[in-house]
Amino acid sequence: MKKISIIIVTFLLVGFVYSKNATKEGSKIINKIHLEGDEKWDYLYSDDASGLLYVSHGNMVQVVDEAKGEVIGKISGLNSIHGIAIAKSLNKGFITGGKDSSVTVFDTKSLKILTKIKVTGKGPDGILFDPFSKNVFAFNGKSNNATVINAQTNAIVATIPFTGNPEFSQADGKGKIFVNLEDNSSIAVINTATNKVESVWPVAPGEEPTGLALDSENHRLFSVCKNKLMIIVDAENGKVITSLPIGAKADGVAFDPTLKCAYSSNGEGTVTVVKEVDKDTFSVLENIVTPKGAKTVTVNKKTHHIYLPTAEFEIAPGTEKPKLIPGSFIVLDIMPQQ
Repeated sequence: MKKISIIIVTFLLVGFVYSKNATKEGSKIINKIHLEGDEKWDYLYSDDASGLLYVSHGNMVQVVDEAKGEVIGKISGLNSIHGIAIAKSLNKGFITGGKDSSVTVFDTKSLKILTKIKVTGKGPDGILFDPFSKNVFAFNGKSNNATVINAQTNAIVATIPFTGNPEFSQADGKGKIFVNLEDNSSIAVINTATNKVESVWPVAPGEEPTGLALDSENHRLFSVCKNKLMIIVDAENGKVITSLPIGAKADGVAFDPTLKCAYSSNGEGTVTVVKEVDKDTFSVLENIVTPKGAKTVTVNKKTHHIYLPTAEFEIAPGTEKPKLIPGSFIVLDIMPQQ
């Protein structure tokens, strides 16, 4: 009986040690959500509370039920759209139209268009609703400025000039907005009380930053750059904490505050996962393999699912220009490593 007890205890201890040291299962693609249409795409936005995913796609926004993996509606009649922002408390959404330099306002319940606003610049790209000021900021990539819109009245209240081309942005919820300036390799800091740039921080050794994410708790910015680096910046003073290698052609990055992971979407066909060990320590956790072209990303901070749009391309005969294969547009649904 004593020998049997020893064997049982030994077995349990070995099992415990093995379970502690066993390699966690990596992140994996669990669904490919097929969407109609053969146009190109840009940003997408996860409304975590409702579980709805807004996907920019050519001249329309497709709305996907994340749990079901199905399209439940669309907003059409737009003009080469780029970004989507949602003001949940107002039941309103805002969409940038690059070709006609506009912001389309829609009702998030009915998906009906409410109005279209002509911006004070050219080529609006990224867009952000700031809950602190209750203003919408449309970043005009072709005129190096931002149009500030009152989200309640839809009135333009300010225009903010930049020293470079604005890309993706983040709000800290306390009156500051951070935006990447791509051709200046820097981050501009906007004071939403004055609607003026109060600081510009270089992101060297990063070059040509595009996607930007924020850890609001630890005040850390994650800026992904053309030279295959993720630059991590102190959001309080602009100091570069560290830089980490990512894949090529990154155009987006998203941060999960619960898992403490930043996801860089690299158009080459990978997602680089950077783990925040503590506020000053970061490491590359894994590189998830994806189809090529998945260069923008969003994360649902409740379910932790990661979403990236992409499609298949082929080289057209007699040219070197890739052509989208009809019927191949999808949104990848990735379950991250837990």
